[in-house]
Amino acid sequence: MNRRTRTILMIVLSFLIITVVTIAGAKMDPEAYAPAFAEKNLGPSVTHLFGTDWMGRDMFTRTVKGLSVSIFIGLLASIFSSVVALFLGTFAGVFGGKVSAAFNWIVDLFTGIPHLILLILISILLGKGAKGVAVGVIVTHWCSLGRIVQAEILSLRESQFVHASYRFGHSKAWVAIRHILPHVLPQFLVGMVLMFPHAIMHEASITFLGFGLPAEQPAIGIILSESMKYLTTGMWWLAVFPGICLLAMVVLFEALGSNLRLLLDPYHAQM
Repeated sequence: MNRRTRTILMIVLSFLIITVVTIAGAKMDPEAYAPAFAEKNLGPSVTHLFGTDWMGRDMFTRTVKGLSVSIFIGLLASIFSSVVALFLGTFAGVFGGKVSAAFNWIVDLFTGIPHLILLILISILLGKGAKGVAVGVIVTHWCSLGRIVQAEILSLRESQFVHASYRFGHSKAWVAIRHILPHVLPQFLVGMVLMFPHAIMHEASITFLGFGLPAEQPAIGIILSESMKYLTTGMWWLAVFPGICLLAMVVLFEALGSNLRLLLDPYHAQM
């Protein structure tokens, strides 16, 4: 099995696992993770793989539902943030000069503030909840990808085919759409995928701190936050299994992005 085949298999496997978890959580009946006080505080078993909590809720189904919610918010926010990065990076790279300087100043401004603090401020400003988290991720996560897009376009601007297109009388917008963006698309796709794990972790982080999703929603951040109150009583499974599952999702997204980069790379794709 060559490297290209292994890369494709890893992409397919990672994508399938993420898709199954997302769909399973989205289609799950709320009764599956509803309170059942007769079965509260049970440890992991065949019946309850991740045990139950102080209200008798099955932790396995709550974890799957929580992962689904986190993945959905992370995907939505990452896609919009990536589009912002593509638009602003392209605009700055194509026009250059003062536009590029203004773009760099805005990026420096956003990156100068810690992500988590800025996320919390935006989430509070928008009333918390899914909307606040999603907008916070969109506003704070586009900078790195935007700079990658800008740098790629600045190098393409000096290409002979771009100068030839300008000599034929084509506008900057036409050249950007027809000639430059197709070359930037691979880096954009990889950057967008690699943004997902950061978005998911930040969503879980601010929810854990109480500035994200509401307490009644089964999100991973909520589950981990609630479990802190019961760890000293020996109910370790309330935090361990959801935490491991969150870490596994992040690793899967990282693997998906890294292998997608290998597949789209002109050199590694043929190895």
